[in-house]
This record gives sequence, structure tokens and C-alpha cells, in this order.
Amino acid sequence: MKNTYRKLLQKESPNLYKSYESIMLEQFELFCKKQLDYGISNISTGADLNTEEGRKFALSGLWFRMNDKISRWKNLIIKNRKANNESLVDTFQDLGNYSIISQLISKGQWKN
Repeated sequence: MKNTYRKLLQKESPNLYKSYESIMLEQFELFCKKQLDYGISNISTGADLNTEEGRKFALSGLWFRMNDKISRWKNLIIKNRKANNESLVDTFQDLGNYSIISQLISKGQWKN
């Protein structure tokens, strides 16, 4: 069923489909690079993700990371500043990957 929606979107909006797919692959490449740099325990920070409490702890940490990114995004737009260290696209990429990591944790799939 899911594949049917993909095929339909690809037929109805081929440019959007291709652009989305390209960004998704860029996101995944960035995730792989950062994961190899940081390691899997960076997100859990020692919490046992097999427990509800451990997952909540990890998700809270991700919320803080995402909140920092959103605050930075908001600040750059409201103050009409140019980013000094990372572009807004970098911020969007980080938020996208944090969202996927959050889903993996929620589903109990954040493991080697």
C-alpha cells in the first residue's frame, strides 16, 4: 500500500518526488557521518533504552537539542542575521535527523 502512494506521487509530482528523495538521501548520508563520529551512546547518555524511563530521558535530551535548533532558526529569521557557523539548511537537516532518531527511540529501535 505504501509503495502505491509513492508511485502515485511520483507520477503526479515528479519534480517534488525527486527533490524530496534527494534531500532524504542527503539526510541519511549526514546521519551516517555523524553517527560514526558520535556513536550510539551519544543519544542515550548512559540511560537504558529498554526501559520506559530510559527512553523518556533520551527523548527529553533530543527535545532540548531540537529546541536549541528551533531557537537558533527563529533568532536568525527574526533578527535577519546571517549564520556564522552553520546555515539554516544545516539546522533543518539536524532537526530532520533528530526527528527520525526520536522515532527510532520510541519504537525501541535505537540499538546497534
